[in-house]
Amino acid sequence: MTPQMDNATPHDPNASGDRRRISRKGLLKAAFVASAAPLLAGGGVALARDAASTGNGPLAPTPECDDGDDTTPPQMEGPYFKPNSPRRTSLVTPGTPGVPLTVSGYVFGRACRPVSGALLDFWQADTNGAYDMARFAFRGHQFTGTHGSFSLTTIVPGLYPGRTRHIHVKAQAPGGRVLTTQLYFPNEPRNNTDALFAPELLMNVRSIGNGRQGTFDFVLDVAQTPGPTDPPTDPPTEPGTSWAAGTSYRVGDRVTYGGVAYRCLQAHLAMSGWEPPNVPALWERG
Repeated sequence: MTPQMDNATPHDPNASGDRRRISRKGLLKAAFVASAAPLLAGGGVALARDAASTGNGPLAPTPECDDGDDTTPPQMEGPYFKPNSPRRTSLVTPGTPGVPLTVSGYVFGRACRPVSGALLDFWQADTNGAYDMARFAFRGHQFTGTHGSFSLTTIVPGLYPGRTRHIHVKAQAPGGRVLTTQLYFPNEPRNNTDALFAPELLMNVRSIGNGRQGTFDFVLDVAQTPGPTDPPTDPPTEPGTSWAAGTSYRVGDRVTYGGVAYRCLQAHLAMSGWEPPNVPALWERG
């Protein structure tokens, strides 16, 4: 039976009024990038996994993922949530109208360590901006994998009066509190007029063929103790050659990029846009 998440210490549905300090937080790179299309040059928001990086944008730099850091900010549930959604990673069928969209990423705790088995429940409008309240179209829940990863196949949601494009989600670590929030799309004209829009919740989005790919990292309010070899404020610096486009890498090859060490997960020919922090499908830290 599909669980009712809100039975476990639910998050306040009015949490959008929470006055905690909200920092720019982890939004993603594709967890499943293996196509030949590079990431948008210079685009994207800082990632939670890149805890030691700094930024010069108009928002505050992404904080270190460590105990006491800000987590992914909550937002209101809205009137269209339904419990008991089906367990599935795809909300579409071959004939579903709309622009194809894949959203992927990771769920972390406060120490920037992945949370496996985290529950993610998504719901959204169809391409015409309507929610299905009779059945479960464009609704579904899933659980993160061993490394805290998730992937959702859907479409770009349509617009309806008063709102910009968005996807609703409830996220819950095993036995933890439910975070209710929303994900947003960059460069949407209505972002400037939607009273709920929060730049901290922007996905990284790029075009792939006739569809789009979005990425986002959730950081839940889960206490974690960093391991002795995993201090997020002291990234690994094992010896390795510097990453370079045009190089053929084999599984197990080690490189450094931006002062951080990475290990190759899949053999590939490196190209611009596939820098190690951009493609966790090809590289892992450490």
